[in-house]
Amino acid sequence: MGLVAEKISNVAVTELASGIWADGEATGELRTALVEWKSGWQDKYYQVYVNGCFSGATVDTEQRQMIVFLPSSFGSSVRIEVFAADACEADVDFGEELRDAKGQSGRVRLRILRSQDLPAEGYAEIFFDNGSGEIDYKRAVNDKPVPIWSACGGVKDKCGFGLSGFGESDFGREWSAGAGFGVGLFGEGEFGVDADVIEWISDELAEGKYKFGIKITDGNGNISEASETGEIIVLPAAKGAECLRVVSYDRIENNLELRIMN
Repeated sequence: MGLVAEKISNVAVTELASGIWADGEATGELRTALVEWKSGWQDKYYQVYVNGCFSGATVDTEQRQMIVFLPSSFGSSVRIEVFAADACEADVDFGEELRDAKGQSGRVRLRILRSQDLPAEGYAEIFFDNGSGEIDYKRAVNDKPVPIWSACGGVKDKCGFGLSGFGESDFGREWSAGAGFGVGLFGEGEFGVDADVIEWISDELAEGKYKFGIKITDGNGNISEASETGEIIVLPAAKGAECLRVVSYDRIENNLELRIMN
């Protein structure tokens, strides 16, 4: 059945305070918040997602609150969503579906499958059209080339599961030359083998439509043909408020006035 958004309302997020000063000013606990909600369901569990990433699930059908961790960057708004799920799917992570459907952060994320077909000493360069409709291959977007196999100056082997004699390689990594299990992108590699993924995230882009292209250069300087994306629509998220202050509270009318401090 998957995630269910219906019948869930009044989602509220409260920053958790780690202390209160003498003047009543609260000191927030970094990256920690309490999420509360109301629901019309009686027989379902609940999942909370932060920016499309699975943050946790309730332990029973009665729970209506959860503590989650938030991104430490306040450059853009944080999207918090609560969904209902059947008991059999309470612990299933549906984050990939949410990120694909609602990844509106003003940035574009590209994934390159790292396969044995790619050159050992190769690197990738990324180009885009800057919204013009025609990709400019004279100037790469990435500041420096993206290495295909090396990481931190050395070669990084991929990890395996059940693909060689158990215990013959590093702990939990039986086949150090193979693709990983639970480490890469499951089901995207060869039959029975996961695929390592190289991810590149762009800087924040203005609203518009963009196309990207990737070229691979091997150790001998040979450059591959470009692999291009389709048209990507970018809708930057609203900038979050850096700070909220209480201006006044009317106990009789039960009205609270807040001021956004940027």
